[in-house]
Amino acid sequence: MARDGRLFGVSRFCVRRVSQSQEEQVKAIQFLIVERSFMPLQLESTHLGGDVAVIVPTVLGDDRGFFMETYRYDNFRDLGLPTEWAQDNHSRSSKGVLRGLHFQWSPPMSKLMRVTRGAAFLVAVDIRKGSPTLGQWFGLEVTADNKKQVYAPYGFARGFCALTDECEVQYKCTGVYNSGAESGILYKDPEIGIEWPLQDVLVSAKDAKAQTLKEWLASPLSENIVYQPTPTIVAKGK
Repeated sequence: MARDGRLFGVSRFCVRRVSQSQEEQVKAIQFLIVERSFMPLQLESTHLGGDVAVIVPTVLGDDRGFFMETYRYDNFRDLGLPTEWAQDNHSRSSKGVLRGLHFQWSPPMSKLMRVTRGAAFLVAVDIRKGSPTLGQWFGLEVTADNKKQVYAPYGFARGFCALTDECEVQYKCTGVYNSGAESGILYKDPEIGIEWPLQDVLVSAKDAKAQTLKEWLASPLSENIVYQPTPTIVAKGK
């Protein structure tokens, strides 16, 4: 026992004083053991040729709350996911707000998105020239309760629709934002045909005037995002 009455090696998140009951101290020790051990994030599924992944965490919860790992270097490395992230973003949106579909080519930007408050429909669209899944999309309802994350690599346009008020979405990016090398695809492009769960949506003026996928592919800038076959996430993770 440490001189100040704390257990040796216990992080500040798990401190328990001697004056507390034995039951509370046991709970703290159990929580600490799990917190210090490996709590893997697992691949729930992959989509669009194996390039888009749904990731679920191991969650420890009790009457005090919960604990989970949302990113871990060795875990992501073993799954074949990026381990170097350059920027974290955090947005809050009212119900019906739709943001997207956004992408960036310099520096290349992959995104790992999750919902930390409320619920949102997260979308990824393959815009890589020459890709066997070009123009196809994947969408998933992600909530603060299910704690899922959706990863899509560089070459996919990303967007989401807030399904609840005060919806908060956080995401990691492999590249820092560059306004001179980013663009968007129209969220209601009929040739893509995304089935958004809400029809009455609020979008920015910029997103409302975004180009269609066909217009993007006809642009010389589309040569910056060309399909290059790589091992799928599952194969990399084996």
